[in-house]
Amino acid sequence: MTTSYLRGQDLINQIQQQDYSRDLIGYHGQPPKVEWPNKARVAVQFVLNYEEGGENHIEHGDAGSEQFLSDIVGAARYPNLHMSMDSMYEYGSRAGFWRIHKEFQKRNLPMTIFGVGMALARNPYIVQAIKDANYDVVSHGQRWIHYQDMPIELERQYMDQAISVLETLFDQTPIGWYTGRDSPNTRKLLAEFPQIKYDCDYYGDDLPFWSTLTNAEGQKRPHLIIPYTLESNDMKFCAPAGFNSGEQYFQYLKDSFNVLYAEGETEPKMLSIGMHCRILGRPGRFKALQRFLDYVQSHEQVWICKRNDIAEYWYKNHLPE
Repeated sequence: MTTSYLRGQDLINQIQQQDYSRDLIGYHGQPPKVEWPNKARVAVQFVLNYEEGGENHIEHGDAGSEQFLSDIVGAARYPNLHMSMDSMYEYGSRAGFWRIHKEFQKRNLPMTIFGVGMALARNPYIVQAIKDANYDVVSHGQRWIHYQDMPIELERQYMDQAISVLETLFDQTPIGWYTGRDSPNTRKLLAEFPQIKYDCDYYGDDLPFWSTLTNAEGQKRPHLIIPYTLESNDMKFCAPAGFNSGEQYFQYLKDSFNVLYAEGETEPKMLSIGMHCRILGRPGRFKALQRFLDYVQSHEQVWICKRNDIAEYWYKNHLPE
């Protein structure tokens, strides 16, 4: 039998020699020796996404209303005001943020804010609360919109605007980045902003790792990626097959923590918890967060930290080779 296609070793060679954009190997079961502060088995970061006031909206110059991440599952898009959607986002800034913030302050716990520039610019009270609490602020873009099909020039503009807005609001330059609804150009563009020391637009590992950025002049520099999460994330309350009760959410977070805490006896890991003001800030879901905080704080070998803390640790102890 004659064939006109590759098979066996020839096919394997072709696959392995392909110029491929993805890294499917990572640490290949041999992660670096991590020694978190205080001999912690797991580093836990709580990330609060602040997006309310930066989403799709006709008053923001968009063609229609927001459809994503609200209690209206499968929301339609309207070329006019969507009063119900508006009010759900407004709950996050008017009530949800404050409920979550007060809980973390009461417990004296750190938190990271993924902050949308346009959204934070609309709420000076929340900006001041973030400053007073000394939360770190990771840039979450200037707008909370899809970037997948956006022209690279406009995405570059939004990236520059986002960094400048956070610099102005918080009197310091953000060193972390998370677009969330990113594009194939997002990480390429980060090469043009050396003040950004790490990004979080990645969900494929339990530990940070180094990559390489190349700018327009062909100059390369190491770049840290600190993976984030879409699974231990309250956004699944707004998905058809996601959490439908606080009990499910609590149990999922608890199971995630237990697995990583056990593994952390010999191979410490990190656990990210993704939160949204308008989602987890609702009372019926918030109770599950309180229960999980109680559970985490009942363990001794835990480092509850901010994303910038993870970056600082990695830059100090695990420099790229």
